[in-house]
Amino acid sequence: MNETLDFSLLDAFQRDFPLTSRPYAELAQRLGSEESVVMARLEAMRADGRISRIGAVLPPGRFGVSTLVAMAIPAERLDEAAAIINTFPGVNHNYERTHHFNLWFVLTAGTQQALVRTLACIEQAVETTALALPLEKAYHIDLGFSLDNRGDQPRRSGPPPAFAPLRPMQASERYLLRALQNGLTICERPYAELAAACGLDEATVIERLTAWVADGSIKRLGVIVRHRELGFDANAMLVHDIADDRVDDIAQALAGESAVTLCYRRPRRGARWPFNLFCMIHGQCRTAVLGEIAALRHRHGLADVPHSVLFSERCFKQMGARYV
Repeated sequence: MNETLDFSLLDAFQRDFPLTSRPYAELAQRLGSEESVVMARLEAMRADGRISRIGAVLPPGRFGVSTLVAMAIPAERLDEAAAIINTFPGVNHNYERTHHFNLWFVLTAGTQQALVRTLACIEQAVETTALALPLEKAYHIDLGFSLDNRGDQPRRSGPPPAFAPLRPMQASERYLLRALQNGLTICERPYAELAAACGLDEATVIERLTAWVADGSIKRLGVIVRHRELGFDANAMLVHDIADDRVDDIAQALAGESAVTLCYRRPRRGARWPFNLFCMIHGQCRTAVLGEIAALRHRHGLADVPHSVLFSERCFKQMGARYV
């Protein structure tokens, strides 16, 4: 019984999490269970690492700025460098990957000036030059992750939407965002606890979060899973050097592929990094992932296009973005 319930909670509620006073009671009703059982299972999966948190995935550009960063670290210094980088609160993902640039992390900040300052501090702390690769265009980012490989996650049709420009927040919005970054508590009324943490009332918090989901300020609200703990530990970053006049068409085609969980464009950095289109592909074994990549490249006429495959080796840090 627990396995079936766990799967449903992990697979079906990565998005569209109920914005009601007692969301776990609503989940229980939908699944034919009880509120206390649903909360107990979610707590157990958070304790064993299958769930990172229950909360919001925030798109870049709404509440702050971010960049993907790559560094080439000598193997004997990799653990030390990763530990130093993890101490910076703006770092939310930090992975070892199979490449000359072997350490990859995401850095967020409230402003571009703060981002630049923090990255300079990181470079000084680890005594290594960083390769900053800010997002230029998103084609498919974090709408959830299908656990049964059916590939039925929703796909957008047409061109990707442009993110709203960074805007100043009211004080109440900043307090709410700061509290939300830590995720929802697993209790009967998590939005009431969130409200108490930021000096608002429950109804106002639910109303504000509903508005943020509706206008795209929250990409998705729900269960945030850890892929590796669920058996998807053959995770590859596939990068291509696509001609500028073709990149949008190719990217939109790749974003529609069920195997592609993320797809976005970032800048080239000369001979050091000649790639501009990034896709993430998650799988349970490297052979299957490499086969999927070969099939994708064949289907979309990319056989002769320069590319590289960077498999994730170790995860040093994984958490939600911190903009406040």
